[in-house]
Amino acid sequence: MLKIYNTLARDKQDFKPITLNSVRMYVCGMTVYDYCHLGHARVMVVFDMVYRWLKASGYDVTYVRNITDIDDKIIKRAAENKESIHALTARFIAAMHEDADALGVQHPDHEPRATQYVAEMLEMIAQLEKNGLAYRAADGDVNYAVRKFAGYGKLSGKSLEDLRAGERVDIAGNKNDPLDFVLWKHAKEQEADEVKWDSPWGKGRPGWHIECSAMGSEILGKHFDIHGGGADLQFPHHENEIAQSEGAQLHEKGSRGQYVNYWMHNGFVRVDEEKMSKSLGNFFTIREVLKKYDAEVVRFFILRAHYRSPLNYSDVHLDDAKKALERLYTALKSITPPGLPLSGEETGSPPDETTSHSTKTSKNDVQVAGYDKWRLGGVVVDWNEPYAQRFKTAMDDDFNTPEAVAVLFDLANEVNRTQSAQAAAQLKALGAVLGLLQRDPQAFLQRGAGGLDDAAIGAQIEARLAAKKARNFAEADRIRKELLEAGIVLEDTPQGTSWRRA
Repeated sequence: MLKIYNTLARDKQDFKPITLNSVRMYVCGMTVYDYCHLGHARVMVVFDMVYRWLKASGYDVTYVRNITDIDDKIIKRAAENKESIHALTARFIAAMHEDADALGVQHPDHEPRATQYVAEMLEMIAQLEKNGLAYRAADGDVNYAVRKFAGYGKLSGKSLEDLRAGERVDIAGNKNDPLDFVLWKHAKEQEADEVKWDSPWGKGRPGWHIECSAMGSEILGKHFDIHGGGADLQFPHHENEIAQSEGAQLHEKGSRGQYVNYWMHNGFVRVDEEKMSKSLGNFFTIREVLKKYDAEVVRFFILRAHYRSPLNYSDVHLDDAKKALERLYTALKSITPPGLPLSGEETGSPPDETTSHSTKTSKNDVQVAGYDKWRLGGVVVDWNEPYAQRFKTAMDDDFNTPEAVAVLFDLANEVNRTQSAQAAAQLKALGAVLGLLQRDPQAFLQRGAGGLDDAAIGAQIEARLAAKKARNFAEADRIRKELLEAGIVLEDTPQGTSWRRA
């Protein structure tokens, strides 16, 4: 059975969905005023992995990841750039999608934007006011009265006396209590009309926290299974979401009053053992990293660590991830697994729609005869097979990707030792569960911009072969060394000489 570390319970718990065989999951997405950074990459890749494993486990998953397209930082950046807020956010939403696609992140089922749900936010704020949990301040803001919600602090585990307003909570004299947070911000004269909505409290715009409460409740219902995000969101953002969402339900007869059953938080990204931040000058966008490293290497680097652990970014760690991923692709290089083409973006043909006792979940993945087997790209993964069983056991233990990746390396050793096409198929299929190993191995190993092109490398290999035939081994060694200095590694096999980029 799948176990998930629930931040709310501070323990691993058996996962029991609200509705049998169905999972509703919400993840806090990006605030789109700049390019996505490595912290965003980790959130996207981690919860893409969770999404994939839930589906591979037989669940019908509804995955929501929101976009914050109205925020103080967005307004400030648009003013600095002298462009409209819509133009700014549209540009960075497109960039975010490009980054996510490069990292192999599947699109969520729903990607709501905050500006599309202002009506729902206003309805929730009005209900909170009716329930005595919201009040209008002298300056026109509407604030949440934290001390009136009995459960405040249950996610962060702190008492009200210990809590302090978080990084994104404005402390102002118009609040009844410093811990109170804004639900509705009154319009400021200098702000653009496009960030001013009509409301019962006058023109203004929503606060940050109310966005996710309204979008999550509207799309997934007032009580759903999983809510995820980065560790930095645990307080105050997620704590405030609970207060808003559960506080708004107090009027409902028979309401359980619980917003979310399982809260998941991924760890921080650190740079040379320091938390990544703009102030320290150790801040990297996804685009900057992808100029130097292949996107699948970055994805592999993220998944090789457990999602709750700190992730230390450095060139040394990325270089190590690159070499490790090359080992897996090298095992697949000379073998074509049955039913699994090793080229193209697709992992195989769509499953037969008429397959008996099957539940189609996506174009290429289908569950076969219950939960014991899974067809990925045309190959059936038997979860009772020893390697697959170990993989499944690891993933069911709070998505233990480090152990699951270790299984992939054991399978790669098996492929190298036995040259078994079936083992290669298993390796590729299990890799697909993590969004890895779906490219042509030779193309992956020969990837890379700059330096010698394929034709030049081929000509050098032919010249080396001619030198060896002429027993001019010094010349053959010189060519090998010259290619190695250019970043090209030659590998001599009984089938001939192949190459890859170092």
